[in-house]
Amino acid sequence: MKLLLNIIGCLAVLLGILGIFLPLLPTTPFLLLASACFVRGSPRLHAWLLGNKVFGKYLSDFEQGRGIPRRAKITIIVLMWASLAYSMLRLQRTGLTVLLLCIGAGVTIYLLRYVPTGAPRTARLEEPGQERPGQD
Repeated sequence: MKLLLNIIGCLAVLLGILGIFLPLLPTTPFLLLASACFVRGSPRLHAWLLGNKVFGKYLSDFEQGRGIPRRAKITIIVLMWASLAYSMLRLQRTGLTVLLLCIGAGVTIYLLRYVPTGAPRTARLEEPGQERPGQD
């Protein structure tokens, strides 16, 4: 069973990486799937995924219930709608346009309603009563 989870996790990571470059292939759900598979299949791969420079901090924040920073949410929504609008203009097919609108609306609602908005990473590092290094 662990082997199957690790294979699924690796495939999800590959699809997530492709999603960075392909506008309609989502990155986040695949990375969350990979993280869930690796938690059960390989602690070493899970630690590697959370330690990744590109998306590790977002995954660890999401897993710990901190959500996504406001700036990241805005960037995600703006880039998603820009790529969807481009696709809709290029396709010019009513059925596909409606489908893309529904997908975009669903993702937007999910991000705004169900994913918590976390504080920026630097603000989270500060504990109450502690000062940042270099401040007097």
